Amino acid sequence: MPERRTVALVTLGCARNEVDSEELAGRLEADGWQLVEDAEEADVAVVNTCGFVEAAKKDSVDALLEANDLKGHGRTQAVVAVGCMAERYGKELAEALPEADGVLGFDDYADISDRLQTILSGGVHASHTPRDRRKLLPISPAERQTAGEEVALPGHGAPEDLPEGVAPVSGPRAPLRRRLDGSPVASVKLASGCDRRCSFCAIPSFRGSFISRRPSDVLNESRWLAEQGVKEIMLVSENNTSYGKDLGDIRLLETLLPELAEIDGIERVRVSYLQPAEMRPGLIDVLTSTPSVVPYFDLSFQHSAPGVLRAMRRFGDTDRFLELLDTIRAKAPQAGVRSNFIVGFPGETEADLAELERFLTGARLDAIGVFGYSDEEGTEAATYENKLDEDVVAERLARVSRLAEELVAQRAEERVGETLHVLVESLDDEDGAYGRAAHQAPETDGQVLFTSGEGLTVGRIVEAKVVGTEGVDLVAEPLLVGSLSCPEEAAR
Repeated sequence: MPERRTVALVTLGCARNEVDSEELAGRLEADGWQLVEDAEEADVAVVNTCGFVEAAKKDSVDALLEANDLKGHGRTQAVVAVGCMAERYGKELAEALPEADGVLGFDDYADISDRLQTILSGGVHASHTPRDRRKLLPISPAERQTAGEEVALPGHGAPEDLPEGVAPVSGPRAPLRRRLDGSPVASVKLASGCDRRCSFCAIPSFRGSFISRRPSDVLNESRWLAEQGVKEIMLVSENNTSYGKDLGDIRLLETLLPELAEIDGIERVRVSYLQPAEMRPGLIDVLTSTPSVVPYFDLSFQHSAPGVLRAMRRFGDTDRFLELLDTIRAKAPQAGVRSNFIVGFPGETEADLAELERFLTGARLDAIGVFGYSDEEGTEAATYENKLDEDVVAERLARVSRLAEELVAQRAEERVGETLHVLVESLDDEDGAYGRAAHQAPETDGQVLFTSGEGLTVGRIVEAKVVGTEGVDLVAEPLLVGSLSCPEEAAR
């Protein structure tokens, strides 16, 4: 009998990374690895890193160092870095962090089992030299699908990608994926990469150009997740509004969503990562009128002052953005809207900041993320000359963050008295019962605290009336316990 090999996956960063980790888990389990939850119980600890901003990079390094501390004190023999930070820096990360026994890029994912076995056996797998992954695919989106078969696209794996004679443990019809938790919510990769050239963002350089997954793959994976007990799927990518453009149909998302909503067992479909400049009437109609597709809009505004947006290589302004929100709410008054913003961008004036504050005050967003600008290596903005002093950026960050906190609390208070349909996600004797309404995405937005957990079960959608707030969070009284066939209908 072959020696038992154990591996733990530690995931940092966004929902896209979570999908990638579950694909890696599927590949490893199919090749005989035993997956364990705690790194200290694993022969190999694999840390799926984030390389987006400095804080995320620090968290990734800290996680690698923490895993390394387990060596010599338990079962753990090796620590391996994968993910965006590993892909972005490769050899540089390996040299700066000798505590990591291996730094693997996206091109190593197809052979992840062999890579880990080599490292576990004391061998060395050379870290890759980073390259601009946008150059790996044709400029024309229409030519990418065939070329994409030869390019590593994490989260796009299929069972046929496994070595001959190896099949997913979950069964022949299972996707190349293994769930790492029992949550009733799961993300599904809709596409990878991004064709936009925002001056502050390095993601396209290490995630590559935009390439869609085929609708059949998305549907099959979603059906499998429903069989695993998932009630809500969240579609993720770097830019969901571009879905289908390389498949010859930029409106493909509008036809895919109703099909996903009809999958037996799936009670909610949520779409994340939407670009305001690419929103179109037909997509808004589908998002606000399709049963089981939640009216939720994760819109990447980033700023609202025209001059700052142009310097960011983005489009729009305060009035256009407010008009877009008015259009959405005219169709779905209870629609949820969240966004992120960067303050202190090079050249940002006090007038620009005031314009952003005007937008935030009028937008009535349910959740707001605010970040202070900092240079990202390899981006256009890093070369700009009119940088603001760090203390100015910090002051503006604190100022806008305070405003955002006040505004989302006010928006939560507006929902007092509303009847919502809430997915129960946590039941705890000490912390109480929690869930999320249609306007709340996992992790990034607020949540609902039930006044009573009696009769509730995780994974059920229940009707509840909002009776109070705690900042961005809502306090709600359950009205009807049970699974609802079309839970979002009453919310429109």
